Amino acid sequence: MSSSRSVIIAGATGLVGDELLHQLLGDPDVSHIHVVTRRPVSITSEKIIVHQSPDLSVTHWQPQWPVPLQGYIALGTTLKQAGSKKALEDVDLHLVVKVARMMAVVGVKHLAVVSSMGAHPWSPSHYLRCKGKMERALSDMGFERLLFARPGPLLGERDVPRKDEQALKRMLPFISPFLAGPLANFEPVEGVRVARAMIKALSEEKWPGRFDFRILPGKILNES
Repeated sequence: MSSSRSVIIAGATGLVGDELLHQLLGDPDVSHIHVVTRRPVSITSEKIIVHQSPDLSVTHWQPQWPVPLQGYIALGTTLKQAGSKKALEDVDLHLVVKVARMMAVVGVKHLAVVSSMGAHPWSPSHYLRCKGKMERALSDMGFERLLFARPGPLLGERDVPRKDEQALKRMLPFISPFLAGPLANFEPVEGVRVARAMIKALSEEKWPGRFDFRILPGKILNES
């Protein structure tokens, strides 16, 4: 990979997306960060180029901007936030697929996406089924590198705290000793670790093949 690179992020105002943005800003090898967002971004930097639109589309592209080789998608919601199963599916499946297609159009070859532990297109859980269908759809898009981070419950500071995550954080010292072996993938993980693992894995020089994908389970994410 070249010493200077351009990247694009969708979901930079969320827990993992915010960490991705901060870590990429601190990387001297990153020259441009395109942020696709619905809401204004609180951080300002010469590196950041904001594309703000209600449907997370990129409506203009300056010819002098270098093509972003890397893309990061950290979009997602909960049933409580969305209000219905259909609304959740619109975000966690359809919106992610739409954004991935947009990233492919602007030139992204290497894509990392936040998914979920247990994601499967035939899961009995609607949430995990949406994540699984999303993974399957993106796998057919022809990205040279495709990475899915599958964390367990996420921990970290959000603009709008989630009561279930706050309760889980209080319980963590008591449940962690029991989450060993295969259960380690169920252990809650800090958003900062998820972001760090995604950037590191996607930026590695060597991948097994030109068109390849990886899955980062919770245990690996917690070790980052």
